[in-house]
Amino acid sequence: MYLGYNTNGLAHHDLLDAVELLHEIGYRGVAVTIDHGVLSPRDPGRAEQLGRLGRLLERFGMRSVIETGARYLLDLRTKHEPTLLSKRREERIAFYRYAVDCAAELGSDCVSLWSGRLIEENPNPFLRLADGLRDVLNYAAARNVAIAFEPEPGMLVDTMASFKHLLQTMQQVAGAPECNAGPVVNSPESRSGDDLLCLTLDMGHLQCQGETPISDVIRRWASRLVNVHIEDMRLGLHEHLMFGEGEIDFPPVLHALNEVGYQGGVFVELPRHSHEGPAAARRAFEFLTPLIARLG
Repeated sequence: MYLGYNTNGLAHHDLLDAVELLHEIGYRGVAVTIDHGVLSPRDPGRAEQLGRLGRLLERFGMRSVIETGARYLLDLRTKHEPTLLSKRREERIAFYRYAVDCAAELGSDCVSLWSGRLIEENPNPFLRLADGLRDVLNYAAARNVAIAFEPEPGMLVDTMASFKHLLQTMQQVAGAPECNAGPVVNSPESRSGDDLLCLTLDMGHLQCQGETPISDVIRRWASRLVNVHIEDMRLGLHEHLMFGEGEIDFPPVLHALNEVGYQGGVFVELPRHSHEGPAAARRAFEFLTPLIARLG
């Protein structure tokens, strides 16, 4: 595994400056959250920015993932809308295709996404979600990009139980969705197919939802795991906290990731700490690095 940081925790920094800062601190990866000023699909200079980012990552020897959780990028009035559950979901699908193109250009480990909230009446929202995901998965498969699904508190798919229900729904529709993510997949099986659905696990979300011990969840879902978010959090409160301010016992969590042979990024996600971004990134690095080093 390698330690990385999400650009949503450096929202007041230029993207390339943020990457340089993270490299300076010692991070080996960056989770790039597409947003205003960060590879925005509406920015006429996005191709140039993407090219410069790719060259910088290559120069620093840093890996990347593409994150798609920006709050008001597609709709200036409603957070996270439209989603794959919305009537306007074609806008979200087009955005995910763009994210896949960015990931393919950068050689990123995956594109991470979530379901969205159910704000419009639908008799079978899981079926609608599965149908929208199929389009994204097929597009990603053609570009050899892994799609990593993140259960998110407050959304339709908020727990591992609901993620399992999503997988079952997709299986009923058109066969079991496999996870094909190349070298980051932790399963020895050779996976292939048009339906490629991997997993992003957020350690704080598991704590928030009471899905503990977290280490057991990691072991149970290791074969699909390609992306990890890490921060501290408390039971029942979806608030990303600095390490030591919540309730998570981190050594067993990192031990479980090491035990299952996880090879992907462990990305610090502190979106509410941008006002102290450089200091927060250093504090997180200083907390996590010794714990990872003890794993050998």
